[in-house]
Amino acid sequence: MIEISNLVKKFGSQTVLNDISFSVRKGEILGFLGPNGAGKTTTMKIITSFWSPTGGKVVIDGKDVAENSILTRTKIGYLPETVPLYEEMRVFEYLKFIAEIRQIPKDEIKPRIKEVIEACGLKSVVRKSIDELSKGYRQRVGLAQAIMHRPEILILDEPTTGLDPNQIVEIRELIKKIGKEKTVIFSTHILSEVSAICDRVIIINNGKIAGEGSPAELAAKAQSKELIYVKVKGPKAEVEEAIRVLPNVVKVEAKDRESEEIYGYEIEPAAGADLRETLARAMMEKNWSILEFSKKSVSLEEVFRELTK
Repeated sequence: MIEISNLVKKFGSQTVLNDISFSVRKGEILGFLGPNGAGKTTTMKIITSFWSPTGGKVVIDGKDVAENSILTRTKIGYLPETVPLYEEMRVFEYLKFIAEIRQIPKDEIKPRIKEVIEACGLKSVVRKSIDELSKGYRQRVGLAQAIMHRPEILILDEPTTGLDPNQIVEIRELIKKIGKEKTVIFSTHILSEVSAICDRVIIINNGKIAGEGSPAELAAKAQSKELIYVKVKGPKAEVEEAIRVLPNVVKVEAKDRESEEIYGYEIEPAAGADLRETLARAMMEKNWSILEFSKKSVSLEEVFRELTK
């Protein structure tokens, strides 16, 4: 569906994208991750023809975007990070305006607006002015304009930024519903969204692809395959040092505090090492109480940190 080959983007002497290549299959939901300034938004703007690449190319359905800009744009619905809404318009008026500039036939405009309102949960605010809406509803209006022309591809740049937890869940479910019928690329800083929504993930860092695969595949490729979590009642500095000097301990980090003397510690063992018995014995010898003990799989957040550090 989408083929990106050797994409380069420079602004003066600064290289923002450095020879990246990837593809997106039809019907796939792709999560696009990376720290601020990694090149996510730049990539999306090139795919949508807002910017031209310095080198390389983007092909959509066999058509080079640079050579067939108008045609490929008809296949794309785009929701930028800052939603471009005309706040003085009412929701219905705005969606009618979008339908008209998308050249939807006049006799199809009202039925299509009704479908979009239903799909995006806008029925209760359709007669309201956009400047009266919460940010969650503004995002819904943004999604509605992006799907108005029934695009095959949705490009969503940080669609849940600035939303409260309830709004995030609502927009996440909306993306999942819409994504059943479309190819979706969306960027986010909320890594739990990726696990909940995405079929595949690409992590970009400093303009290059740092990792690619499903969330489970990325975790398997990470250097730290498994961690140990232990909660101990004892003096923090002494407990941490006692764990650090044990054989086959690569790293120990205090992760959470329950009280002055109770902390949770995350321990990275050497490859293939089982620290449980050694660790338990060391704590008991010091008469420190073990309150919790578990193995922990590497999270997507930890993979992200490892690949972008």
